[in-house]
Amino acid sequence: MKLSGNKILITGGASGIGFGLTERFIKEANSVIICGRREEALEEVKVKFPSVITKVCDLSKEEDRIELYDWISENHPDLNVLVNNAGIQNWMNISDSDFYEKATNEISINVIAPVHLINLFINLASLDTIINVTSGLAFTPLSKVPVYCASKAFFHSFTISLRHILKSKNIEVIEMIPPALNTDLGGKGLHDAQPPVSDFIHAVFQQMKEGKPELTFGFSEMMVKATPEIINATFNKMNP
Repeated sequence: MKLSGNKILITGGASGIGFGLTERFIKEANSVIICGRREEALEEVKVKFPSVITKVCDLSKEEDRIELYDWISENHPDLNVLVNNAGIQNWMNISDSDFYEKATNEISINVIAPVHLINLFINLASLDTIINVTSGLAFTPLSKVPVYCASKAFFHSFTISLRHILKSKNIEVIEMIPPALNTDLGGKGLHDAQPPVSDFIHAVFQQMKEGKPELTFGFSEMMVKATPEIINATFNKMNP
């Protein structure tokens, strides 16, 4: 993937990893569009980066995903990079009274939304790159976030297949695999002790410059390379 001169859509681009990607892609001389549910969060990004284009969109809703694609195809038909970053994480137990409701919402945003968006956006003649943000927890689950881990394992597997499927369309598929980072994913304060997003962004951009299809950092790098024995030992350590 070339790192400048692109027009890029980043889902969930107003916070966390999405915001880090927005900041860096703008710095690398790209045109960036971000979407999210909260208009006020999008506007805060626009204050910091006036060049960013924003679009309010609830990716859990099929009609919003279709409307987003239609809006892009009409107003930004030269868009060439789709970054599927938006995701949610619920700390929960299967015995919780609201488990099914939370699980359904998590699957909708983490699995159904990006799969649907990819199915829509490959119809853009200009599209040449898809970046899917998965997780190191796709390889070794944390049982406190069971549906999140399963959704990322699905997305990891899907991304491998997608890379093969889209070769004939000359669309590059990159998997970005973050570890736990200092973001509000799952709730404020849960990840305060984790590495900053800026360190992750620096590392993965260097890997993109090198043309790597899988972008890793710290824990996720270890898990991608791990043997089954290491994965089992890590699981037992994470889930005492």
